[in-house]
Amino acid sequence: MVKIFFSYSHKDEALRDELEVHIAILKRQGVIETWHDRRIGAGGAVNHEISGHLETSDIILLLVSPYFLDSDYCYDVEMKRAMERHENGQSRVIPVILHPCDWHGTPFGKLLAIPTDGKPISKFPNQHDAFLEVTKAIREAADQIRPIINTNHSRTNQSWSDQPPKAVIPDLRSSNLRITKKFTDRERDKFLTEAFEYIANFFEGSLSELKRRNPEADTEFRRIDANSFVATVYVGGSLANRCRIWLGGRGSFSGGIAYSIGDSPGTSSFNESLSVIDDGYALFLKPLGLSMHVRDREEKMTFEGGGEYLWGIFVEALQH
Repeated sequence: MVKIFFSYSHKDEALRDELEVHIAILKRQGVIETWHDRRIGAGGAVNHEISGHLETSDIILLLVSPYFLDSDYCYDVEMKRAMERHENGQSRVIPVILHPCDWHGTPFGKLLAIPTDGKPISKFPNQHDAFLEVTKAIREAADQIRPIINTNHSRTNQSWSDQPPKAVIPDLRSSNLRITKKFTDRERDKFLTEAFEYIANFFEGSLSELKRRNPEADTEFRRIDANSFVATVYVGGSLANRCRIWLGGRGSFSGGIAYSIGDSPGTSSFNESLSVIDDGYALFLKPLGLSMHVRDREEKMTFEGGGEYLWGIFVEALQH
């Protein structure tokens, strides 16, 4: 079984968790096993355990973001040792680009990054597409490495690892470990801002793909300022639909992220909006329900669900 080590910033923990969900099938099939520092038990020697697993891993995933590049431990300790092992043929380093950042000039900038062409996962309209690319790349790398491991179980003379793997006894625990929490205003505002940025990227990517698939259509994504953008579609040179989406904030009349037909920046009227709610465990987006265009809407939406909901309102005008 191929051992995988996650090198990442704790600020990117949510994306690391999502990646683990996607590669779970590889674990179920016995292709890989994974380790990251959240597996360290109480009382464990943190640096010693991290170093031990880094030294015995076959694949090292660098989860690259501005936070990763800013972390002294990630960059100066884990990444540098990972690159040494990669260059010595002891393991394989795979950069996984989470967020836009200036990573090309780094020691791992010469490596083939994933997703394809190093496009950041956060820039994908549907992040599941990005994680699927990453999963396939990990499977391919693991399939290349496994024959080396299988031909010599001791690994003593193999270049993929310095030491034989230690037996790991899994912790016995319940999966029912969630407790309720009270979300702060800061957390709600941050969630709303990140949701707006995701929806802006979602619309930009969707407009680009709509144009690619429909030769008769032309599209335009125009960022007005940090808190608003306009999406436009022309068909045969004629205006087919246009909307403005803006971030009004939790205390605004719109209740959060507002959707308006047209692009009049001087008006506060809107046709739909998304506000922030929680269920005691996590934050979600909730539609106000003004639009009758999209049926069977969810009451608790993720960023992707909110983007798909507003896009559904927008694109419906082009489908009738």
